[in-house]
Amino acid sequence: MTDVGEPTDVRIALSTASVYPESTATAFEIAARLGYDGVEVMVWTDPVSQDIEALRRLSDYHGIPILAVHAPCLLITQRVWSTDPWTKLQRAQAAAEKLGASTVVVHPPFRWQRQYARDFVDGIWRMANETDVRFAVENMYPWRYRDREMLAYAPDWDVTHDDYRHFTIDLSHTATARTDALDMIDRMGDRLGHVHLADGRGSAKDEHLVPGRGTQPCAELLGRLALTGFDGHVVIEVNTRRAMSGAEREADLAEALEFTRKHLASAAVRVPRG
Repeated sequence: MTDVGEPTDVRIALSTASVYPESTATAFEIAARLGYDGVEVMVWTDPVSQDIEALRRLSDYHGIPILAVHAPCLLITQRVWSTDPWTKLQRAQAAAEKLGASTVVVHPPFRWQRQYARDFVDGIWRMANETDVRFAVENMYPWRYRDREMLAYAPDWDVTHDDYRHFTIDLSHTATARTDALDMIDRMGDRLGHVHLADGRGSAKDEHLVPGRGTQPCAELLGRLALTGFDGHVVIEVNTRRAMSGAEREADLAEALEFTRKHLASAAVRVPRG
């Protein structure tokens, strides 16, 4: 016989990307109102996301800590914080250190960033050795169009094929890659340092659905985290662009938080002795 134990110490953060096209400032407001434990700042074209002092003021005003910084790795952020990818990571590290965030999330390079891709694994290790901030490299996916597939990331979209100190797993990306998410976290082992929780149905499009609305093993993954002493953060990174109103967006983000808390807590069971 088992009963439900105390909730785990895993903190649940809201990615500021989850409120797009609303602003970074709106994400802090919503995270505080819904009771999230913190935020992950996606550094992108919103000037506030790039401004350490503005982010600190938002964090202090809303009483919501910044748990992670997502480096500007997207196609639309190629000119944010320099065009040099290593400068971007250095600035992300500095931001994390100044804001008290434990983690910098980084994508593997695009294949056309040839020199960056060649140096990436060793370079991430060098940076990781210079700071207490975790550089958690995120799994990506092949790009698909109709029946064609393009490998857009190097050294690999499947980051478990390379040697990194910490990984981020993203369950929308495992859906798009059509790979087994639980097998991937097994390969990551104790180097799994960060989670982007979302769902997907295996579409070629990176869907970032609210957890529970797709085919990914979101509940099972949370159960494993609760039972294996995971010491990172779970970040809700979902797409709410189709929300017809602010209330609908908040309802989606509240549902995602409730799902995550429920499955982390329900897995934290204890077996009475005797």
